[in-house]
Amino acid sequence: MANPSNHLLREQAPLAPAAWRQVDDEARERLTPRLAARRLVDFAGPSDWDHSAINLGRSEPLDGPPPGCGKGSVRARLRRVQPLAEIRVPFTVDRAELEDAERGAVDLDFDELDAAARLAAEIENRAIFHGWPDARIDGLIGTTPSAPALGDDPASYSEAVANAVATLRVAGVEGPYALAADPGIYTRIAQSTERGYLLIDHLERILGGKVVWTPGLEGAAVLSQRGGDFLFEVGQDLAVGYSHHSADTVSLYLEQTFTFRVAEPDAAITLTD
Repeated sequence: MANPSNHLLREQAPLAPAAWRQVDDEARERLTPRLAARRLVDFAGPSDWDHSAINLGRSEPLDGPPPGCGKGSVRARLRRVQPLAEIRVPFTVDRAELEDAERGAVDLDFDELDAAARLAAEIENRAIFHGWPDARIDGLIGTTPSAPALGDDPASYSEAVANAVATLRVAGVEGPYALAADPGIYTRIAQSTERGYLLIDHLERILGGKVVWTPGLEGAAVLSQRGGDFLFEVGQDLAVGYSHHSADTVSLYLEQTFTFRVAEPDAAITLTD
């Protein structure tokens, strides 16, 4: 999670420092294991709340100078950028719970915070893997080469992953590699053995990297971890802000700005239907 910034209006919330620490610690604890996709791609940032776009290093031609100007030999082009998407996921906490935090309670009820963290992580993971057309994000799945889905039979997973790794190596894409797996596939991997060994250990030997539980992903993907192929850029990283309050509750939110782009499509193999 990011350090708080002024636009989050935290100083206007009726929360004492001890309560803010509890909220921030809970948010961090619940977000960290779920933010799986960012651990598999190159992470840039955080920059700041006012960081709105990234330079793509490309341009496209314009017809000429503004209307009414003589064209002459003018060459005009438009620089291309990719905007950052902005998300805000609201949740509430009971003021009574926050008062108990000031008294030293550590078993606070943060169910709504947990649900907000779950949704925020799913949004990020899904945008990276499946894209977000309205935010101009092309996800990894759909832009990279694909192979048959892993399916429901863990006995076939080792061969499928080994074939994906071999395909990447033939394409000149170096490892180590990682396997991103949706929760169902990951559970089957974690519960299975192969020739007396845990399947997850066997797959990680093939990959030279980790098998990663990835909520929000549908299917699986083998990605190179050499770096420079998949770029995730963050302006404001996930942080808790204040909205308003009543006599009984305080309305807070998780907020973030980010974008994602695939620089080298051949550096991953998606294992989906």
